[in-house]
Amino acid sequence: MVLMVDTTAKHTGKAIAEELLRSGKNAAEFELIDTTGMHISHCVGCNYCWLKTPGVCAIRDDYEPILKKMSKADQVWLISDTHFGFVSWQTKNIVDRIMPLVTMYLKFKDGQMRHVMRYNHQPDIGIIYTGDGDQAYLERWCERTTLNLGSRSLGVFSESNGKGAVSCML
Repeated sequence: MVLMVDTTAKHTGKAIAEELLRSGKNAAEFELIDTTGMHISHCVGCNYCWLKTPGVCAIRDDYEPILKKMSKADQVWLISDTHFGFVSWQTKNIVDRIMPLVTMYLKFKDGQMRHVMRYNHQPDIGIIYTGDGDQAYLERWCERTTLNLGSRSLGVFSESNGKGAVSCML
């Protein structure tokens, strides 16, 4: 399943979803979540998701249903405005709150410390951005984020190259 999480002010995800439907690729196996009006707090680093309530964030807001869907998705596409070349604070909150998918335990993998995964399945992640995003920086950030999650980067695409992102969707 493809999960698209749209945090953009102009609801860019709707156009991407329509392009996916037009392409005919797995049209029934995607979901678009528009976060407009949702309250998604930033991670406070309490470690409850690792120690007290394993796999469950202690913050009670609109994020928990998104996290549950992310844990089951094959692909997660973050659709974000950019500011100063980077994703919006709303998208950053979503990524920072993904920590319940991993454990606090660490292991060496390919010469680097990595979290031990909580679940056998991790979603691959891609980014679609609006505005003047720093393409190279966003690609590196997406690669590092997915490396920490034990998954893979699907790439980073500007809004004007939305068809390129759709071609990478399942």
